[in-house]
Amino acid sequence: MTIKPIPAALTKEGLLGKSKIYMLRAFRSKRADEFDEYQLWSALALELLGKAALASIHPSLVADPTHSDSMFAASGIHIGTDIKTITAKTLYIRLSHLSKYFDNRVKDFCDSISLRRNSELHSGEAPFQQMRLEAWEGRYWHAAQIILDVLHSSLEEWLGADQARAPKELVSEAAAAAIQAAIGRVSQAKDHFESRPMKERKRAIEESRTKHTYHYTKLFRVIGDHEWEVECPACTSRAFLAGVAYGEEVLDEVSGEEGWEEEVQKFYGAEELRCPVCDINRGSKVYH
Repeated sequence: MTIKPIPAALTKEGLLGKSKIYMLRAFRSKRADEFDEYQLWSALALELLGKAALASIHPSLVADPTHSDSMFAASGIHIGTDIKTITAKTLYIRLSHLSKYFDNRVKDFCDSISLRRNSELHSGEAPFQQMRLEAWEGRYWHAAQIILDVLHSSLEEWLGADQARAPKELVSEAAAAAIQAAIGRVSQAKDHFESRPMKERKRAIEESRTKHTYHYTKLFRVIGDHEWEVECPACTSRAFLAGVAYGEEVLDEVSGEEGWEEEVQKFYGAEELRCPVCDINRGSKVYH
């Protein structure tokens, strides 16, 4: 028996690469005002992205468990060329085990666009024509960001906006997507926090007012130049931002005891927001 490379249909790299191609097609459709095709390609891209997240753990999580050829292929044993993967419904159930943020609300949304995708491809219906962008786009980017977190990636990287020569239109789309994903994350964190008993919420908020960054170990994932306190946009507790310096301005020059001294104003771009109370933890891209 010879162990062969796992087929691209079951690998993280193959699935992720295909999802990126589909997102490029989605944006081309959006710029052409073909919004039904934009939603169709987006739905397909999200499903492939989710399967890439599962495949990053093990290809067998993507292979159809009822299809023996596919299960063998996931282990590098090729007994046939026909590869089948799990359904979207199974995919989104499995993703809920990989991230606590992939909750029932996110899962139900992903299921709904998957069902619309099926109706578009396998029936005479045109379900995407009935959907307004504002009714689904923000929730879509929120779901995509959660899956990308599992892959230790970002919207910018997935959409190709992190490349030095990325088209301006793509960079703009990625920036808008990141904002909508952040709004979705705040809304989700707020809902989770408000589901807790009122007394517990009040106690947590009051206690947070006495805390500073040094009270928490490994609070941030990024290494910043400066940290500062803010009010959490989800639960109103004391939250914290970590940022990197991007510029400074000399405000005044004065003569001191040791010669000339400068009063300098420094500017920081926030890269990460953390709230220990409601666990909101997305990059916020605000300035200070």
